[in-house]
Amino acid sequence: MQFSILVQTKVDEWDLAVEAEELGFDACWFPDTQMVWSDCYATMALAAQHTSRIRIGTGVSIPGTRIAPVTAHSIATINQLAPGRTFLGVGTGHTAMRGMGQKPMPLAEFDEYLRVVRTLLRGDEVDYTYRGKTRSIQFLHEGMGFRNTHDPIPIYVAANGPKTLQLTGRLGDGLISLMGESEEVLSYHLGMIREGARHAGRELPGDFHTSALVCPILLRAGETLRSERVIDLAGAYAVCMLHYVYEVYEQSHDDEVVPEFLHGVWEEYREHVDRMELPPDKRFRQIHEGHATYCVPEERRFVTPEVIEGTCMVGGESEILEQIRKAEAAGLREVGIVPALAGYRGVMRDFAKVMKRV
Repeated sequence: MQFSILVQTKVDEWDLAVEAEELGFDACWFPDTQMVWSDCYATMALAAQHTSRIRIGTGVSIPGTRIAPVTAHSIATINQLAPGRTFLGVGTGHTAMRGMGQKPMPLAEFDEYLRVVRTLLRGDEVDYTYRGKTRSIQFLHEGMGFRNTHDPIPIYVAANGPKTLQLTGRLGDGLISLMGESEEVLSYHLGMIREGARHAGRELPGDFHTSALVCPILLRAGETLRSERVIDLAGAYAVCMLHYVYEVYEQSHDDEVVPEFLHGVWEEYREHVDRMELPPDKRFRQIHEGHATYCVPEERRFVTPEVIEGTCMVGGESEILEQIRKAEAAGLREVGIVPALAGYRGVMRDFAKVMKRV
């Protein structure tokens, strides 16, 4: 089992990667969310220059805001600074797109995007269509230190639907999911990935990577899920998931997309959104306020014990250790932690104790 951190990309806090390396973490993920945080590639470059062991990559890169050749050249540039320890996490783009009132990239476009990026990262020539014109492109000046496509850059795909999972099997080197999924769900995901690989005539590599992100809460003596410190640590991630479900629900109005742990706050949260100050055509900006960074004070009431349990990894050191071991037995290879900005370093240090026991 490997362990990583996902930081809130803040260009003057690149040293979080240095601290993570010193604590024994295996990787540091930098999200690509232009309306929320700093530029991920600028921040990764600083982290790469000041570390020597920890893997560095995007968590995740957004195709809708960067054309495929740009993403390929950007991550290959980081690979020049951190050869052999760079990875590309990529997804269709939820918050980065919805934070501009737009939708994530459609699956067919995402498929083509990954094909182009993957081929360029191999240093090969690829047909690329831009504004209706298709041309064969290939990186120039290879081997001169501008980029590094010699050391492989694995592509990890954020996926949970069957078609995206199959796409992951065709074009990905790993899967990004959320912690807390059952053994059956992870088994289903891997089955869909293998099916996609098989249809593409590809044999899934034995080192195919599986990673999951989670907000860990290590309870102290006497604490409960109603303790102020616990709510402080859980709030940003918990309401982030609430925002996500709300956006998905508004597209379909399908009650099935609302997980059971949100049922107790769902109607109240919808009323809260209806009362937001911004008009409906601008409300997406207010919905994503605080995204995975802090909890808006008015939304603290939605961080109930049920929501905390449904979105976070909670328990004493031994309980969290047991959850990690179960996930590992089910086929998970990496646990990535996503603490709130406040208290980030404390959570890293606490979780490092669990890592050592694993």
